[in-house]
Amino acid sequence: MAEYFQGSLLDGDAGPEVDELGGTVRRTELTQGAWVDVRPGWLTGADALFLRLQADVPWRAERREMYDRVVDVPRLVCFYDHDEALPDPALEVARDALTAHYATELGEPFTTAGLCYYRDGRDSVAWHGDRIGRGRLENTMVAIVSLGEHRRLSLRPRGGGKQIAFTLGHGDLVVMGGSCQRTWEHAVLKTARPVGPRISVQFRPTGVR
Repeated sequence: MAEYFQGSLLDGDAGPEVDELGGTVRRTELTQGAWVDVRPGWLTGADALFLRLQADVPWRAERREMYDRVVDVPRLVCFYDHDEALPDPALEVARDALTAHYATELGEPFTTAGLCYYRDGRDSVAWHGDRIGRGRLENTMVAIVSLGEHRRLSLRPRGGGKQIAFTLGHGDLVVMGGSCQRTWEHAVLKTARPVGPRISVQFRPTGVR
């Protein structure tokens, strides 16, 4: 991957490490039992991890049927199922720390990791909820670690309503929980503003996509 990446001056030269969660997480209560947790700068040394994943993950382009034609998915992706090794040990540490912190509320471990590579502002993901599998009927959690440049994660009630947004990058963490995947939608929208590449790492329980 040759896309230019400007690292954060605050990230330092240390290898990736997860910080504590505990009382450092900020929760925003939404409607209908949905909530969002945000922990800025949770993963220190995130820029080094970004560069390794950018170079080493076997990114693939997907095509999807939309209306009456097949179009390119505007981002690159890679998925690691519950029985597959993650592409970097730092992701295993992050997954285990999230499982430990949310064990009481979630009631099961985070097991899978979906990675999305947004090459520039033209790459995006449209409004959706992670409702494939158990997430369609059950409350669940999706934890996202954002690496690389900042992008806005927008959320709105399913069916329309007032939007909220979080600008995430360089090791920030966001966790969507409760009924969020069923009653709200989220998106990373296209932007005409010059922006560098970003990698989103989404941890989920087994059976949720």
